[in-house]
Amino acid sequence: MFPANVYIERRKNLKKLIKSGVLIFVGNTELPMNYPQNIYHFRQDSSFLYFFGIDEPGMAAIIDLDNDKEIIFGDDVEIEDVIWTGPLPLLRDKAKNFGLTSTEVFSKFEAYVKDAVKQNKNIHFLPPYNPNSKIFLSKVLGISIDKVKDSASMELMLAVIKLRSVKTPEEVAEIEKGIDTAYEMFTKGIQMVKPGKYEYEVAGAMEGIALGKNGTLSFPTILSVRGEILHGHAHGNLMNDGDMLVMDAGFETPNHYATDHTRTVPVNGKFSKKQKEIYQIVLDSQMTAIEAIKPGVKYQDVHLLSCKVITEGLKKLGLMKGDTDAAIKQGAHAMFLPHGLGHMMGLDVHDMEDIGQIYVGYDDEVRPIDQFGTAYLRLGRRLQPGFILTVEPGIYFVPELYNLWKSENKFTEFIDYNKVSEYLGFGGIRIEDDVLVTETGHRVLGKSIPKTVEDIEALMAK
Repeated sequence: MFPANVYIERRKNLKKLIKSGVLIFVGNTELPMNYPQNIYHFRQDSSFLYFFGIDEPGMAAIIDLDNDKEIIFGDDVEIEDVIWTGPLPLLRDKAKNFGLTSTEVFSKFEAYVKDAVKQNKNIHFLPPYNPNSKIFLSKVLGISIDKVKDSASMELMLAVIKLRSVKTPEEVAEIEKGIDTAYEMFTKGIQMVKPGKYEYEVAGAMEGIALGKNGTLSFPTILSVRGEILHGHAHGNLMNDGDMLVMDAGFETPNHYATDHTRTVPVNGKFSKKQKEIYQIVLDSQMTAIEAIKPGVKYQDVHLLSCKVITEGLKKLGLMKGDTDAAIKQGAHAMFLPHGLGHMMGLDVHDMEDIGQIYVGYDDEVRPIDQFGTAYLRLGRRLQPGFILTVEPGIYFVPELYNLWKSENKFTEFIDYNKVSEYLGFGGIRIEDDVLVTETGHRVLGKSIPKTVEDIEALMAK
């Protein structure tokens, strides 16, 4: 956790953006895997963490703007709990760590909110994603459960996004500490890769490092020789000579800030000519995109710039042809890059996507491009100092997409299907780093995980 003044300042800034009403925040609850006492790993709601800090289940909070009150609701453990958990600090003592002085038992939260509803006060809450929170808010607010999300406060959503989007020096430092562990995860994982090993051996070793640093994974690891599957979470494949392995993983720090990197390596430790050619195009597109990052630039334009580098590179290999700008405008490049260049990152690996990705990544000026592939770009708006985002271009050869577009004679003026057929079975390549937008440009965060052809081969040779 950060010093109390950090949380006090965050709440003060929030109160400046919303002038009246009652802001309510419901923390996450424990969820059972198969019976009540056997629970999934608990993860506190990120916005609750951001403003109130207490990292425990069974919490709620209110900021009453009309009466200038900040109240934390929760229950102290009883003797029946103590024998299982050991003694725990009292709620009032935990609250003081985050600059909060007013506490109440959890049962009074419902009464406080219902009283505010009776007084016709504006009740502001964020859209819930946890099913228990959704049920609880439905009960407390007297709203049908299928209407709860639609009743969320747009004013609060936009205010939270405005504050959480710009990372403070403390947050940047926390993420960079996390990247120290990510560096260990990836360098260890890359050195383990060899023919005859299973993917789960590498994935398990990387997760073990995360757990050993008192953290966890920031998302389920994507690690697969089937790199053309964008979210390949299954790790059961045997790695063979000639395969490429996509490794997309992140560390979540003890304070719950995320990292997110991707590296793609040849299983046998040496890039073949074909692998090296495709890999270098992806790396060139990533480096070009990173260099274009600075305040005021639309990230949508950075995405399209990356697409241009990829298209030009594939033209040189004979896989694409025709006018580059026309190919991108019509979406032909999405045969090879069917996703966006990156996303915001912070307390969530896809930061604040629970609040509404469209509001996090876009605004009235910049809207999504409604086109296959590009439509998946999660961040398009103009960049601001303090944004932390990922840059993760890729090239993929998806047999099903190839077969469909070829059967439809789609983009034949831009795609050489005969040449592309030679790459079916290649898999995919993705390279990803975490980048801070600075006052004058950008900075790639943390210690650099090897990503040039030469550096990867050197690491794998050790």
